[in-house]
Parts: sequence; C-alpha cells; structure tokens
Amino acid sequence: MFAGHFGVAAAVKSKTPQIPLWSLLVSTQLLDLVFFALSTTGLETMEPLGDGGYTQVMIYAFYTHSLLGALVLSILAAGLAAFFWGKIAGLVIGAVAFSHWILDLIVHRPDLPILPGNAGEFPLLGLGLWNSFPASFLLEFLLITIGAFLYFRYALRSSGPKRRARAITSGCIMAVFLLLCLGFDVLA
Repeated sequence: MFAGHFGVAAAVKSKTPQIPLWSLLVSTQLLDLVFFALSTTGLETMEPLGDGGYTQVMIYAFYTHSLLGALVLSILAAGLAAFFWGKIAGLVIGAVAFSHWILDLIVHRPDLPILPGNAGEFPLLGLGLWNSFPASFLLEFLLITIGAFLYFRYALRSSGPKRRARAITSGCIMAVFLLLCLGFDVLA
C-alpha cells in the first residue's frame, strides 16, 4: 500500500496547495517511518510469510500501527504542522497521517492492535485485502490514479498560460512517481 498512501498525498495537495507537497508525502508515511526507526531497536518487526514479498509479511507494529499509537502520531504531526503552517494545515496533515492507519486497516491481515503494545490483548484488526492480490492492486491503482489525476488537474489550473509546460511536466512527474511506487509494491 506504499503507493496508495502517496496517492492520498497527491490528491490532498490538489485541494490544499498552501501545504508543501513534501510534508504531505512524509505524513502519509509517518507511521511506517517511525515503525522503521523502532524496528532497528527490535521493538517492532516484520516477518515474511511463505515466499515473502511486500504483501506476504506479518507486521508486528504494536506501537506505531496501533489505533491509539496512530492517533498520537497523527496528533503530533498535526501540532507540528499547525505550528509552521497554521491550524488548517495542522488538521489536514493530521488527517493525512491518520489515513495511513485507515488504509492499513483495509489491506492488512489482522495485525493492527487497538492499544500500543497490544495492551489488553484485544483482537487484532485488519480486513485482509492483501489476501487478494487483484483486489489490493485495484484499490492501490485507484488511489494512485485519482491522486495523479487530481494533482495533474491542480497543476494545470494553478499555472498561467506561460507556465503550462511546467504544469504538464509537474503533473507527469507526479504520475510517473506514483506508478514507480506502485511498481515497487508489486515487485517487492
């Protein structure tokens, strides 16, 4: 779902041009960025299932990808963004950061705890769309297609007639970036 998260960032950028694109891209991956930092300590891990591959892993992200952990990270991101770019940007960044957990809920196997560290040992959440490669690929493809389309349209609308070529180039770069991310998801 790597590319799908970036598709969300591209779509949101088209509606909130005042927020830097890099901050939207980072916020869509915030949970995974913190996960990778915690995985270096062994606090969170990933184990391959079967022959491996990006969708063939069991993720033990009991802090970053817990419902409460995702909310806390999203609130922290919102506060930081609000400090730099204002309240509206803070709300948007927080929502984009939390969208990561929502999308992961849809695609992950049941490996998302409610509380950090799986405190209380509540049932793990995850609807398991990854179990169907065609369905998960379709969702991800739709997210990057919508994101690329909205970003391309935003780039064209926000440019003047003299900057039309630059806008087209910008839109094409975003589309290629999203497609490359999708290729990474498929090949990994």
